[in-house]
Amino acid sequence: MNTSPDTIVLASASPRRRELLTQIGVPHVVLAVDIDESAQPGEAPSALARRLAREKAVAGRMRDGGGRAALGSDTIVVLDGEVYGKPRDAADARRMLGALSGRSHEVMSAVALALPGGGPVRDALSVTEVRMRALAPAEIDAYWASGEPEGKAGAYAIQGLGAVFIEHIRGSYSGVMGLPLYETASLLQAAGLRSER
Repeated sequence: MNTSPDTIVLASASPRRRELLTQIGVPHVVLAVDIDESAQPGEAPSALARRLAREKAVAGRMRDGGGRAALGSDTIVVLDGEVYGKPRDAADARRMLGALSGRSHEVMSAVALALPGGGPVRDALSVTEVRMRALAPAEIDAYWASGEPEGKAGAYAIQGLGAVFIEHIRGSYSGVMGLPLYETASLLQAAGLRSER
């Protein structure tokens, strides 16, 4: 495993985020963290995504001992001001996908970088408009049965079977996957951390 001075901590267990960091040549180690992802009273969706990304980055830096920069990220789906997180069960997934069916929604993906030694935490937010085609109830049931919606914001994965539901996106494809690469690379570059490519 690469442990160069520029190796960062990825504070996430998401295989997609790891793949995306690898794609742009960022050396990293994975240290998953567990934080309370509940919204605070009156908290706007964009503020929620940014706060959770920052908390994950700080928790990752602390878990690592503070010697390396840590990257945290959070992705939420927003429709009519309501945040659609990870579905609790099949009924919750049906509710979410039924609401998203035939409509456009926003995917907010925040990324935060906690610098070593207790330094500042910088963050950025990507907002992407996603239009989903109309879904039949039988399609939603079959999709849930595939197992893919579990653990996914909005109960779908654009990079998997859920791709066939998406008519159009305007914004960051990698952001909808869970890690906006433009914003991530910009934060790393500003901190003097470069990719290997």
